[in-house]
Formats: sequence, C-alpha cells, structure tokens
Amino acid sequence: MKLLDAKQLGVSPRTKIIDYGAFIAIVIERKSRIIMKDGEKIIEKAKVIQKVKNTPIYLQTNAPVCSKTKTHLEKHDILIMAE
Repeated sequence: MKLLDAKQLGVSPRTKIIDYGAFIAIVIERKSRIIMKDGEKIIEKAKVIQKVKNTPIYLQTNAPVCSKTKTHLEKHDILIMAE
C-alpha cells in the first residue's frame, strides 16, 4: 500500500490515491452520500489515471453510494470498496 502523488498522475492534487499493487484506489473520506454528479467526476479521474497506469481502479469510501451511481461506476469498471 503506497500513497501516490495525484499531480503526477494528472488529477487534482486534493485527490487521495492509494496504490495497492494489484489495483489503484481513489479514496473519498466524507459522510455525505456519493451521488451521480460525484460519480461522473470519479469516472473522469479514473480515465486519466488509467492512461498513466493501466491497472484496475477502485473507489474506497466510507460514505453511502447512491444505487444508480454504484451501477454506473460498475459499468465503467470502477468497483467500490467500503471501509
């Protein structure tokens, strides 16, 4: 488990990204629900990261995820890990 520099990967420096070796996780630490608008931003970040490192992308969060957003993320090959 290694914390990656988001700026080097081409995404916002405020984004927390962890490399687990077999996959990369975008970490969102908040209490409010993750809705579709957030999901679209996550997909954009994942596409940028996959251009640099071709590994599976996961979303690691402790917030509840809207069911439509969860389905949408899974269609784009982004799996969700609950903390």
